[in-house]
Amino acid sequence: MSERKIVVPGETIVQGSEFLPGEGTRREGDKVVAGKYGLAEISDKLIKIIPLSGPYEPRRGNAIIGTVIDITFRGWLIDYGNSNNGFLSVSEVPRYIGKGELEEHFTFGDVIFCKVWGANGGNIDLSVKMRGFGKLIGGQLMKVNPHKVPRIIGKEGSMVNLIKNATDANITVGQNGFVWIKSEKIENELNAKKIIEFICENSYIQGLTVKVEEFVKELGISNKGSVEIVEENTDISKNEKESEE
Repeated sequence: MSERKIVVPGETIVQGSEFLPGEGTRREGDKVVAGKYGLAEISDKLIKIIPLSGPYEPRRGNAIIGTVIDITFRGWLIDYGNSNNGFLSVSEVPRYIGKGELEEHFTFGDVIFCKVWGANGGNIDLSVKMRGFGKLIGGQLMKVNPHKVPRIIGKEGSMVNLIKNATDANITVGQNGFVWIKSEKIENELNAKKIIEFICENSYIQGLTVKVEEFVKELGISNKGSVEIVEENTDISKNEKESEE
């Protein structure tokens, strides 16, 4: 069993020596106190804070979405929404790219789904070598609070799967707070965007899945069955997708 509540720095979350302070909390005597603003989650005896605001902090292994803003002789600079840019080296694409061919592969304004393989302070190194990563073509891109991303994805992808089922839209979620939505019908994309906005606005409540299902019914659409959660909508060829990290 777990419960959640919004707390501010310095606020006492629980009192009792049996509780354990987790991420974003500290112990003061027999109290567990919030160290940051966010959603306090009490699971068994462990207390942690789920941030509700603040910038995205890149970590190795994160999957993010960014836009090509510059091209060098060694690779591409990627704007991923922070003050610093990420760097995608030519060595981190799944095929050989010769001198002068960089712009033919990725060019200015291209939206790229990539993986963080190195994070040192504000500088991050990116890769698209793995299956499912690469250029996202068409569709629309929306920006959300990066701290709401876990709620959009859901446990083991359950929430994003719900959205896909309801809208027949392909959805790629970047942990930096960018979400790419694509469907053959623009109304499907717009419905998916509405559902994601609803999730972000109500991310703090328990029983969110039920609320989202009710909202889907209000939109006049319904769950159309199971959809495997695989990020497939890139420009990576079948042979290139066989390359693994």
